[in-house]
Amino acid sequence: MRPEPEKLVKEAVERARASGLRRTKALEDVLSILIDACQPLTLADIAESKDLDSGADKATVYRLLMKLEERSLIRRLGLHDRSAYYTMILPGEHSDYLICNDCGRIEKLDIACPVQVLEKQIAKKSGFKKLYHELEFFGQCPDCAEKVG
Repeated sequence: MRPEPEKLVKEAVERARASGLRRTKALEDVLSILIDACQPLTLADIAESKDLDSGADKATVYRLLMKLEERSLIRRLGLHDRSAYYTMILPGEHSDYLICNDCGRIEKLDIACPVQVLEKQIAKKSGFKKLYHELEFFGQCPDCAEKVG
């Protein structure tokens, strides 16, 4: 079972501080928005959120997202020619995604990760520690396929 959002935000803020980021209201707001969403969000989604109490502007939110991504606290998803989506990386949790090549829609893959067994084999054979992966499947979502079909 997933811990309470307040606890997740507190832990995420502590991880951000441990990585060298200053604790600010904007940082807390951005982490809280991403955790509460339980799905990937765009910069616009975050910057325009009613829960962005700090009053941070879009440029500040963008800089925070870049710093969080550089420190592997969030994950950037999406096609390079479209809006990026951001999602939290939470210890002990793992998500893989489906991404539509046509509209850019992103969905969390709702099955057990097909690569976890392979990841364990690779770690054992290679000796790598703290091994992880990020898996994104690209294709055409049902809505876009229906438009073409």
